[in-house]
Amino acid sequence: MKNSDRIGFTVFFVAIVFIAFVAGAFMVLTRTFPYPLFNDAHKAAGALIQQTTLSDLYTQSDLWRDARRDDRGVTVHDAGRAYPGFTLYTSGDGSYASLVDMDGREVHRWQLPYSQVWDQSPVGRAPRPDDRIYWRKARVLPNGDLVTIFIANNDTPWGYGMVKLDADSQVIWRYHASTHHDLDITPEGDVVTLTHEFTDQAVPAFAKLERPWLDDFLVVLDGDTGEERSKVSLAQAFMDSPYADLFYAVPSFATADPLHTNSVQFLTPELAGRFAPAQGQAGQVLLSFRHPGAVALVDPDSGTMNWAIKGPWLGQHYPRVNRAGHFTLFDNLGHFEKDNRTRVLEVDPTDQRIVARYTGDAAHPFDSGLRGAVEELPNGNWLITESDGGRLLEVADGEIVWEFVNPVRAGDRDQYIPVVSAAQRVAPEDLDPAFRSKLETRSEKSPSSTSR
Repeated sequence: MKNSDRIGFTVFFVAIVFIAFVAGAFMVLTRTFPYPLFNDAHKAAGALIQQTTLSDLYTQSDLWRDARRDDRGVTVHDAGRAYPGFTLYTSGDGSYASLVDMDGREVHRWQLPYSQVWDQSPVGRAPRPDDRIYWRKARVLPNGDLVTIFIANNDTPWGYGMVKLDADSQVIWRYHASTHHDLDITPEGDVVTLTHEFTDQAVPAFAKLERPWLDDFLVVLDGDTGEERSKVSLAQAFMDSPYADLFYAVPSFATADPLHTNSVQFLTPELAGRFAPAQGQAGQVLLSFRHPGAVALVDPDSGTMNWAIKGPWLGQHYPRVNRAGHFTLFDNLGHFEKDNRTRVLEVDPTDQRIVARYTGDAAHPFDSGLRGAVEELPNGNWLITESDGGRLLEVADGEIVWEFVNPVRAGDRDQYIPVVSAAQRVAPEDLDPAFRSKLETRSEKSPSSTSR
């Protein structure tokens, strides 16, 4: 080949590379075809690499944390101030829920690995291994039936499905959709929950929205059969409401998961009558949107967002209307103190005034960057779930009157503790006699193994 030919070939090659670079840059910047195909493939490859390179469950997943203390089980119990009953909780080390008495003894357990229910994820992929799947939220019914949500670690969508079990952990019904975060049960026994799905929907008012992106759905299921009664796009509810700017203004890190809805509370007639923004309209659902930092009311029948606010909280979970007509909120990151970033707030919705709070202190640090919950008990105390700390605490007037630390440990020095999720306190008199007698029979037995 002559030198002139070599030079010509080189110039031609450089020109082709330059044109390809410019075309590729234009495609990425404008997100024109075939950018979506390459982008989807890149995301899929990244997710696969992340899954296959997860080698240490305890340090490379959000199901386990470094244990902050050696205590296990109940460490505080002020019987005169704590609300008596059984406490239900779930744990990051498996697909089970434990019911413990006020002394921390396990009186009942429901357990069912994902692999015994389904052999695929809800989107048709091979599921994560059972030790990467746990029950995020569970609710026990008076007869011992249990409704719970499967969540997977290191997968997207991470919601894996919902089941209703009897007291012997036998499946009553199953709902194979990407259910996630939370559930509530209506007075009629129906189940209110959240699902999410990827969508390629373009949103012109939100130019930087990733595609595909996760949309969240508010879903109502028949409590007897698990059949879907209604399903509402929460992104659409936002965009069709006067509060749309909260959706369009989500931070840059959340453009693929703009809502990250993480809580549902069904408003009964009693709650709707107390909570001023509901204007007496029962059946609405109180929701928490982590990335917009918003709390809102949505009607699951019409899909209408009727009210929303953004307040002085950060990464929040679990708003719940209380007896005073305020709402309590688990504010994960809004306290801004080292090792004590978390606080619980009670907020007046009419003026957004904080009327009460719990922040922990140097002796009792309070810190959970992920998950977390708070519920008002019938005596006015707060039952708090500090998920990353692996503990439950009951607080009365700012003081801990009951505390339970997850007894499970792992590691060569028992240095890891599984996260816990939202707890439920159940008064014995609220349970059916047959199920209650089963618990009383077991109450004197030793708790289950507490190490791995």
